[in-house]
Amino acid sequence: MTQKNEQPAVDAPTKVYPTLTDADFPPLKNDLILRVARGESVERVPVWIMRQAGRYLPEFRQARERNDFFTICRSPELACEVTLQPIDRYDGLLDASIIFCDILVVPQALGLEVQMLPKQGPHFPAPLVDPTHMSRLVEKVNVDRDLGYVYEAITLTRKKLDGRVPLFGFAGAPWTLMAYMIEGGGSKTLNKAKTWLYKYPKESHALLQRTTDVIVEYLVGQAKSGAQLLQVFDSWAGMLSPSQFELFSLPYLKQVVERVKKSLADLPTPLNPPISVFALGAHHALEKLATLGYDIVQVDWTMDPTSVRSRLGDKVTLQGNADPSLLYGDRETIRIAVKKMMDGFGTRSHYIANLGHGMYPDHDPEHLKWYLEAIKEFSTIANGRKRTREENK
Repeated sequence: MTQKNEQPAVDAPTKVYPTLTDADFPPLKNDLILRVARGESVERVPVWIMRQAGRYLPEFRQARERNDFFTICRSPELACEVTLQPIDRYDGLLDASIIFCDILVVPQALGLEVQMLPKQGPHFPAPLVDPTHMSRLVEKVNVDRDLGYVYEAITLTRKKLDGRVPLFGFAGAPWTLMAYMIEGGGSKTLNKAKTWLYKYPKESHALLQRTTDVIVEYLVGQAKSGAQLLQVFDSWAGMLSPSQFELFSLPYLKQVVERVKKSLADLPTPLNPPISVFALGAHHALEKLATLGYDIVQVDWTMDPTSVRSRLGDKVTLQGNADPSLLYGDRETIRIAVKKMMDGFGTRSHYIANLGHGMYPDHDPEHLKWYLEAIKEFSTIANGRKRTREENK
């Protein structure tokens, strides 16, 4: 359960990861989500699910019985196997995969120990108590060396997908990772992390910048390894006041997307994966999030789809946003909610269906299937394209 980044000898050579392009992988057969992210009109709404590879799946639980959580993350073969589980189970119903990993591999690369405790979640045995503890962090992270296992998992998974659907890479946002490193795990108030913002603002910005630098390089590496889309998770965004969010989260979210896009555009063979941001609970910042440069803005289940579309129009592609608890309902309840959600967001363009948060461990996989089927059915009908005989099987 314990995992700290293992540092090789100083003179150990760092593996060089080449920049891979579409020509290095099987042809993509389903580009629906990529077209929507670019603002194109589509024949139906694409859908993927946060934590679609996770504990609600019996096949995932079997893998976890044999392996520690971070062992799966650090093994390209195991991470690939788990990533493909929902794609295989829901064949033809999911329009994207997301690499199996965790946002807390970045704090590990920064030198902190992270444990994934059963029924508790992430735990830092030695969090950052005050700014003097920042001296414990790795001064200059060798991202390729310390997070290269994620790159290898992405490349392997992209090949194993055989073009069925595109592959997401992802990372945690600077503020969310800072909060975990200070709190030492989850928290109802984030009191310790927020105290830093008021008591040590200068040091808070320094920590956010160090974390941002690693995130940028990490996301660039994921795209170079084959990730076709990227997502940034700011899971603790809603814990900040609007003014604190504007000071301590928004500038770093902006820096991440701008620097990642520039780095990828400057490659000899430029890459341009759509990038999504999910600032959970930051309703007040919706318009500002849409101006940062992200192609996709994810919204949570507490926001009304019609209102969100009215506020943002087609400035960005929207993603979301059913309440995950909807999946405890029966089939008809799910279908009614899906229809209402899609009426609010619109189905022709600038919309990717998802949940407003990740899957829960006790969700029934069959209920997720009902959700995916309803999205495919209603959006196909709304967009005026009859389903083929193969799709109706």
